[in-house]
Amino acid sequence: MVTLRGCHRFAHHLRLCSFLSMAAPQQQPGKTLLRPNPSPSPAGSAPKRSRTMATDAAAAAGPPASKGCPAMKAEFAKHAEYLNALNDKRERLVKASRDITMNSKKVIFQVHRISKVNKEEVLSKAENDLAAVVNNYIGKLVKELQGTDFWKLRRAYTFGVQEYVEAATLCRFCKTGTLLSLAEINDSLLALSDKSVEPLQINALDYLLGVADLSGELMRLAIGRISDGEVEYAKKICAFVRDIYRELTLVVPLMDDNNEMKKKMEVMLQSVVKIENACFSVHVRGSEYIPLLGSSEDPDYSFFGASDFDQ
Repeated sequence: MVTLRGCHRFAHHLRLCSFLSMAAPQQQPGKTLLRPNPSPSPAGSAPKRSRTMATDAAAAAGPPASKGCPAMKAEFAKHAEYLNALNDKRERLVKASRDITMNSKKVIFQVHRISKVNKEEVLSKAENDLAAVVNNYIGKLVKELQGTDFWKLRRAYTFGVQEYVEAATLCRFCKTGTLLSLAEINDSLLALSDKSVEPLQINALDYLLGVADLSGELMRLAIGRISDGEVEYAKKICAFVRDIYRELTLVVPLMDDNNEMKKKMEVMLQSVVKIENACFSVHVRGSEYIPLLGSSEDPDYSFFGASDFDQ
């Protein structure tokens, strides 16, 4: 009985060993084998190491491969150099655009000093200041942009160009009563460009945006002329601004990128309404306004309740 029970136990032990040997993975050449790191000591002094991957092929590979392709490195270095140069040029254009904006505003302020007695003097000084803007600041812009893609960097200099167009068109209107065209502006910039490369040309979008801003300055000029008694000149300004607004209402719907232009058209309409209201008030109530606006050689101050005003 004891012998039979011992035989059964031995047979069960053999079957268990056979099953475990079949379930165990067999290492083959070229296959990855995970080798667990030894467990840390009970004292915890040795840090736990991460599990590593090892292959027979990697063991026989020798030294590590090269870290990069020289041709690829040279290609990306070329791209990095181009982008750095483009960013530096953009910063210079932004600085030049700020200078053009600031000095063009000075020309506009100079024009607003105009009156009946100093018109020629003020316009002459304004034209000289505008020529200085072209030579000193527009010239820097031309040198940076000639021979390059103007549209790529347009956002860096567009605001300065718009302000210059506004100042130039304002001077032309005050002198001749006409609108300065885009072709005339671009022709004036040809002398600043190198004939061997493509010259800078102000695009139609920047020109129209500058003309749209012109309405605000003409509105201020008209109010100033009314206060100086030049009502007919203010009416001339009113008709001029209305013509510009009417023509632009036909052009703006045809423009692709017209979000900024739509905003300027709203402001232009407000300027037109202000000029019309001022001219209408003077026309209807001229007997109240004209003696107080300097159009009479012997002004009547009784409107203010001061007939004996000390002159």
